[in-house]
Formats: sequence, C-alpha cells, structure tokens
Amino acid sequence: MLAVEDLKVRYGQINALNGASIDVGQGEVVAIVGPNGAGKSSLLGAIAGIVKPAGGRIDFDGENTIGQPLERTVRRGIALVPEGRHVFSGLTVLENLKLGATIRSSAAEIDADIQSYFEIFPILSERRHEAAGRLSGGEQQMLVIARALLSNPKLLMLDEPSLGLAPKITDRIYEIIEEIRGRGVTVLVVEQNAGRALKAADRTYVLNGGVVRLSGPSSELENHNDFEAAYFGLSKRKDP
Repeated sequence: MLAVEDLKVRYGQINALNGASIDVGQGEVVAIVGPNGAGKSSLLGAIAGIVKPAGGRIDFDGENTIGQPLERTVRRGIALVPEGRHVFSGLTVLENLKLGATIRSSAAEIDADIQSYFEIFPILSERRHEAAGRLSGGEQQMLVIARALLSNPKLLMLDEPSLGLAPKITDRIYEIIEEIRGRGVTVLVVEQNAGRALKAADRTYVLNGGVVRLSGPSSELENHNDFEAAYFGLSKRKDP
C-alpha cells in the first residue's frame, strides 16, 4: 500500500531525514520507534503532504504522492492524527467529528459512520454535546482518532498516540487500534514507547538520525541484540 524510498527532509541546514525507507502492506499495523529528534514526525508529515521532502519517493496505492497537498492525500485515503491531540476545544464532540468528514458528501453515510464510531468510543457518545476542550487527555485522543477515521482512510497514521496518557488509557488506545485494523484500515503508528509499539505492531522500524537503523517483525525485534544500539544510536559493542 505504501512505499517510502530514500526520503530526505530538511529544515534549513538541519537534516531531519537522511534517506529513510519503509513500506506498509495493506491490513498491517506497522510501528516506527525512535527517540526525540529521530525524524519520526517528519516522516509522517511528508507522507501526509504537510512537509515538503528534499528528495526521495513516496508511493501510495501505486501513485507517487510527492508534492501533493494535504487535501489531495486525504482524498487519496491517508489520514494523520498528529502529536498533541489537536481538538477544536470550543466546538462540541459531535461538531469535531463532523469536521473530519468534510471531504465526503453523503450526510446519511456520515451519520451512520459517526454512530458506528460511537460504538467503539462510547465515552464520545455520552459526551457528544459537550465542548471538546472539557474532555480528558485520553478522551481527546479518542476524539482525534475518531475524527480522522471520518475521512474514510485506507491508511491511518498516528503520531505518539500514548504521549502523556496513563498506562490504562494507553492500553485502551491500542485496543482501539486493533479494532480499527479489524475494520479494514491499515495503521502506521509512531512511538517513543518502543515496548508498547512492539507488542501492537506486525512489523517495526527503528528510526534514529533520520535513517532506519533496524527493521523486521516485531516479535523478532523485541529481543534483538542490536535493538538498544539502533534505538539510542549507540555503537555496537565489540567483543574483546
């Protein structure tokens, strides 16, 4: 579904990505883990069309999407939930959800999907007429995920969905990710919490210094000898 090849992103003289390559197959949950400043958010931003790459290629469903604006990538079927739970705090939960469906035209289908997502996120149903700014951090995270899903994406990208959340709420967020995958949506998730991501993802990429240092099935990376070195950018230990 998604193939990113030799992607480069620069901010002035700063190289955020130095030739990162990943691929995501339809129906997968794929994780990208790494420390702060590794280039994870820049990678998602480039795929979504909000960051302009300096080089490389991004193919989504067989089409090169480099240079396409955010609206075009959303219409192609890519939705990004950025880091930080950006809700419209003065609008109600229901109004926030409807904003996620602005590219769609059938009001009946939108209403049906909102009801469907209320089943996954029952707290949002209970608080549908309350201002989004009054929700807890975990509830706001559920809201921005549901809002992104209202665009009917093929690929949902989540940037640090567990950031600042209690472990119990994080567990629920990852249960929801699995439910979303069960509905036919492919998921690409960025996390600093490597342990949490490895348990949830089919495959994982370790990004550091703007390049992929290690990748493979998550079950294999959990106990991989080079995982810590790849994550923290350490030199591999040499036996005497």
